[in-house]
Amino acid sequence: MISLQSPVSHIAGVGPSREKDLARLGIYTVADLICYYPFRYDDRTVQAGQSLQHDARVTVHVTVQAPPGVRHKGRRSIMTVQVKTSDGMPMVAVWFNQLFLRDKLRPGEQITLTGKYDARRRSLAVSHYEFGEGSSSVHSNRLVPIYEVRGDLTPKVLRSILVKALKQFETQISETLPHHLLVKYKLIPKREALFQIHLPKDGESLRQARRRLVFEEFFLFQLKLQAFRFLHKTDQPGVSHSFTKEQWADFLRVLPFELTEGQKKAIREILTDMRSPHPMNRLLQGDVGSGKTIIAFCAMYAAYLSGYQSAMMVPTEILAEQHHESAAALLRPLGLRIGLLTGSIKEKERNELLDCLAKGQLDIVIGTHALLEEGVEFASLSLVVTDEQHRFGVEQRSIFRQKGHHPDVLFMSATPIPRTLAMSLFGDLDVSVLEQMPAGRKPIQTHWITSDKEERAIRFLRAELAKGRQAYIVAPLIEESEKMEGVENAVDLYNRLLDPLAGFKVGLMHGRLSARDKEEVMGRFKSNEIQVLISTTVIEVGVNVPNATVMVIYNADRFGLAQLHQLRGRVGRGEHASSCILIADPVTETGKERMQAMVSTQNGFVLAEKDLELRGPGEFFGIRQSGMPEFRLGDLVADANVMRVAREEAQYCMSLQDFWILPEYRDLVQYLKDEKVLKAPIQD
Repeated sequence: MISLQSPVSHIAGVGPSREKDLARLGIYTVADLICYYPFRYDDRTVQAGQSLQHDARVTVHVTVQAPPGVRHKGRRSIMTVQVKTSDGMPMVAVWFNQLFLRDKLRPGEQITLTGKYDARRRSLAVSHYEFGEGSSSVHSNRLVPIYEVRGDLTPKVLRSILVKALKQFETQISETLPHHLLVKYKLIPKREALFQIHLPKDGESLRQARRRLVFEEFFLFQLKLQAFRFLHKTDQPGVSHSFTKEQWADFLRVLPFELTEGQKKAIREILTDMRSPHPMNRLLQGDVGSGKTIIAFCAMYAAYLSGYQSAMMVPTEILAEQHHESAAALLRPLGLRIGLLTGSIKEKERNELLDCLAKGQLDIVIGTHALLEEGVEFASLSLVVTDEQHRFGVEQRSIFRQKGHHPDVLFMSATPIPRTLAMSLFGDLDVSVLEQMPAGRKPIQTHWITSDKEERAIRFLRAELAKGRQAYIVAPLIEESEKMEGVENAVDLYNRLLDPLAGFKVGLMHGRLSARDKEEVMGRFKSNEIQVLISTTVIEVGVNVPNATVMVIYNADRFGLAQLHQLRGRVGRGEHASSCILIADPVTETGKERMQAMVSTQNGFVLAEKDLELRGPGEFFGIRQSGMPEFRLGDLVADANVMRVAREEAQYCMSLQDFWILPEYRDLVQYLKDEKVLKAPIQD
């Protein structure tokens, strides 16, 4: 029996050759094809000749008046044809390198042309043509969908195949959304939406089709997330941590500073989760310097009070060492045994540490990806903390979870994530947000200067160094690149600035240095043996040198706002006033907007929203990262409100006790089964 899951070869006219063409686009089934949406639309509605605007892209219906004239310019051919529009206006149609049409363009031939109109010459540079009137064609005199294609497949051929598929399989397209959602949000039926997204009658029909399909896409995505969340909380027994108020009060008294109200609220949320018999799955979001690390240590101490082990995974060795140092200073005096596991520790030391971990002789281990390796076993792991969590893929986080018996998981991110993205990336998590800065954090003065003012920045830098302060200088590249002419690199910058910074010790750090060399350079910078550290963005996350008060960033317009904000957060961590100097000559309006945004605010969440708006979700973290969901139609920026509503509706569905058996949810439950979200007991 044929269905939407049938191979595309079941579509009339699709033979082995076309099947291969479609496979190159990732289209294997009929469902793949009808959900392969256009990336834009051309308005090819036929216009009267007298109404044409100069330099506009237009479509006209014409009659050929005389045989074509041809001239050659080198290897290029230019063919001109005298034509007359349907309302009698003469013009010249121009084709480039299309001599094969010469014999077809006979006087009296009717043709529909699309192209750019030149009113001064009364000529049309033809980009698309359709012989005949084209009034009933899917390729002209309408909003025409344009698809991404490869190889021999053209948008015109793909349109024709799609029209056949929609007509042939029309009765197989079933409704996915429950009726009450269609009524509540005035959504058109799915069958109509698919026809109108590929063959829109007009702009409003297209808008309604897209609105319906984006809602469905986001709703099914959120339903999947919420189902995972529901099953994770109800199906999996976790560790129920227990500790007394007195024990906790004793711990709070030894903290070296007063917690902010935001930190206290986040700790309450985390401890409530940890006392629950179900596994915690929480994201802790906080701006640079908002005090997330101390909250993680609080959670780890709670695990220790309950007799369990905890682990913290971070993306870099520098950060692992720094957290280990901080944890040791705070928690070792209370009796906790803390270990550090990174890829660069010696084998003998590693084996001893793993043995202690497996025997329960370590309470906390802090490390990098090395924690995921085989042979890393825990005696009683009950809490996993991942710092800068967006740098770890879903698979890596899953491996970590398996090292304990459904341990509580706390994800932390110092990259403030816009609400829309948080709902998409972390819709299956509970979220705690730290927006308040700890007392004593001074605002960082941020200045944007052009590269011809570099000397002023160096003078200011020397004045700060003369007071005993330290500074970072960041470049986008490690070494010179032929592909990126005029972009500063760390190696050349180091050599160029040795003279202007004479009298102060300058260090160089980048990602190609060995872990040991990085550790040595960073150690010398922390101890003030090095006053200026010239680096790439390897120092972006978590590095803490309170005496550093100046951050200079070259070619700042080459970084995203989130990354610039992270770099700026490396200073302002001590008692002295700090500054961030952005050196940039942006040529685009977007680049200028980024610089102005950095100068105007220090709120990471405001900057994150701006970054998402300017660059889109694909580039938000600097690189396209594995956790980012890709939607066929939905836009996480433009459709943010739809995502919010879809999430609310998905949460409502999951809150219904008999969701699984209600007939109106039958197709949704089937979707969750197909996605392997639902387990056997619920399927039965």
